[in-house]
Amino acid sequence: MSPFSPERRSLSVGLLLGVLLIAFESLAVATALPQVARDLHGLKLYGWPLSAFFMGFMIGTVGLGALADRDGPFRPVLLALLLFAAGLGVAGVSPSMAVLIGGRVLQGLGGGGVVAVAYQVINTAYPDAMRARMLALLSSAWVLPALLGPALSSYVTGRWSWRGVFLGLLPLVGLAAALLLPRLTRLSGAGTPLDRARLNMVVLAALGVTLGLAGLSGVGQGHASAGLLLLLGAGLALPTLGRLFPARAYALGTPLSAGYATRFLLAFSFFGTEALLPLGLSALRGLSLFHAGLFLTGGALVWSTTSFIHSRFDERTGGSRRPAVVRLGAAVIGLSFLGVLAALVWPGWPLLLGAACWAAAALGMGLAFPAHTLVVMRHAPAGQQGQVSGTLQLSDMLGSALGAGLGGALVAAFGIAGAMPWQLGLTISLAAAAMLVAARLRSLPERSAALPGAAHD
Repeated sequence: MSPFSPERRSLSVGLLLGVLLIAFESLAVATALPQVARDLHGLKLYGWPLSAFFMGFMIGTVGLGALADRDGPFRPVLLALLLFAAGLGVAGVSPSMAVLIGGRVLQGLGGGGVVAVAYQVINTAYPDAMRARMLALLSSAWVLPALLGPALSSYVTGRWSWRGVFLGLLPLVGLAAALLLPRLTRLSGAGTPLDRARLNMVVLAALGVTLGLAGLSGVGQGHASAGLLLLLGAGLALPTLGRLFPARAYALGTPLSAGYATRFLLAFSFFGTEALLPLGLSALRGLSLFHAGLFLTGGALVWSTTSFIHSRFDERTGGSRRPAVVRLGAAVIGLSFLGVLAALVWPGWPLLLGAACWAAAALGMGLAFPAHTLVVMRHAPAGQQGQVSGTLQLSDMLGSALGAGLGGALVAAFGIAGAMPWQLGLTISLAAAAMLVAARLRSLPERSAALPGAAHD
């Protein structure tokens, strides 16, 4: 029995195509963003297109995922694809960086919905024997964009325009809709009531983080209202996040709370560096977008390969080494970023060595991310695995958004050359902090089956 048997072929291909489009856009936009910022005179807003996507993704995951649980997947997927397509169109024709940022919010809302509903559909539309295979296929849908996304993005940007990175995907969104929607009409929801309180908290948290990032950017540019925005953002985000995460999560007193903190620190460190890497390589070392994109391609491939190798190692060791692997991965990330920093700011540092250091950082993520997810999910209370997984994704989005947003604020305040040492210094410090916090993670023996876990990479 195969996910591509005639009765499920269009559904399986449609799900994979939807996730592939989101993965491609994530890597392609990061590669093209230096040229976008130059053409739209938006260097002072450099981090915002990335942060806006992450904030929208966070809201879309919670809101449309909950709607699918209540009503079934048809309407949420339709809405998600319409939002994603609208975001592509707005970004593709945007006359200014502000309009492009709005398009990226729409893309994030749609992308988060597609990913959330994809997992729900796999759980309801496929027999148990097929689910693991479909989940593996969804994970592999990130490999092809890692290979082609940066290179194709730089080619389209150089030969035509960065606008093609957005507009060129619109026909594929239509194809995904044609494959998915007819099959989704047959699936019903569980009637689960919407958790409006949680959705409201996620929206308020995203708004607070956005206002806080606007305040940080304004501080760097000397705007009088920057301090007020920063205080308002913190006043919204901090109490709301305190309710979204478990009680006393900030005390790091349990493996779960330490796990959420570790996830946030790893995402902030790695994606905060990745956000500025193409800009630094092109502006400070004179690389073309194509060659800067090869850094991202190489890193993504190393990450995927390392994750696969780790899965074999984890099976052979029965999961007993997971906390140690997380600490090792975080240490590798921090040490590798020293070489990345040298490649960005020191002309005498060989770029090939810089590429090797970035690949080593990706290797660290390939070790730390899956090992961390597995050990955290083993501590999830029975019946709460979905909630724990969602909180991990929330940590991902927050760390990525803040990392990219703060990097953009530093560029606005200090210029490209001045921002790189500050951003890399911060991300190196956070990788070291992740290593220290991960010391609180604990493996559970396999016989403790009362707390089942689920792997997610």
